[in-house]
Formats: sequence, structure tokens, C-alpha cells
Amino acid sequence: MPPAGRPRASSKAMLEEAASELFLEQGYANTTIEQITRRAGVSRNTFFNYFGSKSDLLWIELDESLASLAGALAEAPADVDPLSALELALARTAAGVTATRAPLVLTQGQTMGVDDELRAAGLARALAHADAVALFLTGRGLDALTARAAALAVVGASAAAIGRWAADGPDRRPLETYLDRVVHPVLEGFRIG
Repeated sequence: MPPAGRPRASSKAMLEEAASELFLEQGYANTTIEQITRRAGVSRNTFFNYFGSKSDLLWIELDESLASLAGALAEAPADVDPLSALELALARTAAGVTATRAPLVLTQGQTMGVDDELRAAGLARALAHADAVALFLTGRGLDALTARAAALAVVGASAAAIGRWAADGPDRRPLETYLDRVVHPVLEGFRIG
């Protein structure tokens, strides 16, 4: 006999959709987890099976991109220099992000009333990306200082590219074109130095 209740994948998607709707309708601060679960038609326990907090719903795409980046870095060709391998991994990660998956917090943050505390949560996630990049670069032979500096520079350039990409609206070009415009020059600077 199949298990009762919604399939796991649909429960998570329904929570994401319900939260997005509520954040836009009444603002982030005025939306409760109970309202989200009620609209999604799932229990509070189901919510916590997928998300540690309400703020996690704002950063779904960023959290998913970290997993994608880690996978792309793990599969980066060993016979390519570390900075080129990183650039390839970033392009591969960006190619997996469609125009419809722009982070809601970036495209509708003002409407939702996102405050500085929530933006700080985004910074923590960006730093997790930098940690993954630095670990990859040191594993490929760069010294720790250069690897950390390159990682932070690349994540900063990527954040600028993603922000511009999100702001360009539904007619935006593919994310990898924005990344290439700013990440390549940053990496070139580290190649020269």
C-alpha cells in the first residue's frame, strides 16, 4: 500500500509556491509558517522536513546553486589549470539556472519588505560559495591566501552578475553571459599576478 499524504517532491514545491505568494501578498514579516503550511496544504512538521526556517524560502535558488557548484567543481577536468576549471564549473552551474528561477528575494525583495537581517542570511550563503571555491583552489595547488582572495573576488563578481541578471526581468539573457562578463576579468587578474 502506498504511503498516505502528498508525494515529497510536490510538498516542497507547494511550500515554495505558497510562501512566494504570501510574501508578495502581505510581506515577508507578516507571513507566518502556519500561513504557509495552511496554503500549501501540509503540516508544520512537513515544513521543517524541508526548511530550517522561514528565511530559507528566500534563498532556495542560492542554496541549490551551492550544491550544483560543488558538483561542477568535483567534476572539473584535472588536466585544466585551477582557475580555468573554476570558470568552467561556474559556467556549468549558471547554465542550470533558468530565467524563471531568479531568486525572489532579488527580484521582489522591496515588495516583500526584506530587511537587513535577511540580506545578511544571503551573505552567509555567498560566503559558503566562497568556502567551496577556496577549498577547490587549494586542492588544486593554489596557496591558501591566493585561493581565498580569488574565491571572494569571484563570488563578489558573481553576486554582481546575478543581481544585474535578476534586475533585467523576464527578458534577461542567460546567466552565464552575465557571469562571463565579470568573472573572466577577475580570474585573468589572478592569472597575471
